[in-house]
Amino acid sequence: MTAHTISHEPVMLAEVLSVLKPRDGGIYVDGTFGAGGYTRAILDKARCKVVAIDRDPDAIRVGRVLVQTYGERLTLIEGRFGDMQALLSDTGAVDGVALDIGVSSMQIDEAARGFSFMRDGPLDMRMSQEGATAADAVNTLAPEQLSRIIHIFGEEPRARAIARAIVRARTDAPITTTGALVAAVERATGRRRPQDRIHPATRTFQALRVHVNGEFDELVAGLHAAEKLLAPGGRLVVVTFHSLEDRIVKRFFTSRAGKLPSASRHLPETEKRPPPSFELPFKGHLEASTTEIARNPRARSAKLRAGIRTQAPAMPSIAGEIGVMH
Repeated sequence: MTAHTISHEPVMLAEVLSVLKPRDGGIYVDGTFGAGGYTRAILDKARCKVVAIDRDPDAIRVGRVLVQTYGERLTLIEGRFGDMQALLSDTGAVDGVALDIGVSSMQIDEAARGFSFMRDGPLDMRMSQEGATAADAVNTLAPEQLSRIIHIFGEEPRARAIARAIVRARTDAPITTTGALVAAVERATGRRRPQDRIHPATRTFQALRVHVNGEFDELVAGLHAAEKLLAPGGRLVVVTFHSLEDRIVKRFFTSRAGKLPSASRHLPETEKRPPPSFELPFKGHLEASTTEIARNPRARSAKLRAGIRTQAPAMPSIAGEIGVMH
């Protein structure tokens, strides 16, 4: 890990800044600090303050370079963005929150972190570097649990065959490296062919990463926390890279803008529909430009959704309202 990674430009940076609209004197939260791209751009755009959050201690350590540059305008916090309301309890209302829901370039590029099937390394995948690893999951979970994780979190149609192949492989020897997991997956799917758009292990690695880090629960918690933290007129901007994450964000903004049907048609209208807590600055989502995609293929799947906080109180959470299948 070197300081040069702090210059990494995140996906859809121009669009994020255009929607977030940083202003002088504002307070903004970069909930997924990563390599610091959003934070640096926000601080350069206006004479404002940024509170940057990341659960990865490596990201916080590298980010101290930016603190030397921006001084008291930047505060780094090691923690989960789903806990941002508690982490910012002394800050008060904020003017904007930016979330990039994906693995940071630093994590992908470091083979020892175990996020990438393109680099052989320990099968880890923990963003916080604490708790159970992906190796723990593939070596201990029952075949049915593995299959369900790979099917739901990875949207992998061959989940059962892959789970069986993993179980067969681990009976010979524990699966402790990314290369060993790729080999197990390929026994079920075959090796990548020239015409294949994605590697056969892509969805399995995504599913295990989501499982190990509790990413969907974290996203839901982060959306609710941002809703409570934002001042009226404050902006929430979220960039996702996978359909399940985008589905969660889409349903959140749709419900908070008053676009979803109420839970019960038998309730009085005033109880059925609390006042919208967000207005939508544009319909649907934004996508990366063709120029950016040519420069950075990772941007191809990115979707940006956003909301502007109204003066209405934050809406209560409804069980299953914006969740993915459990």
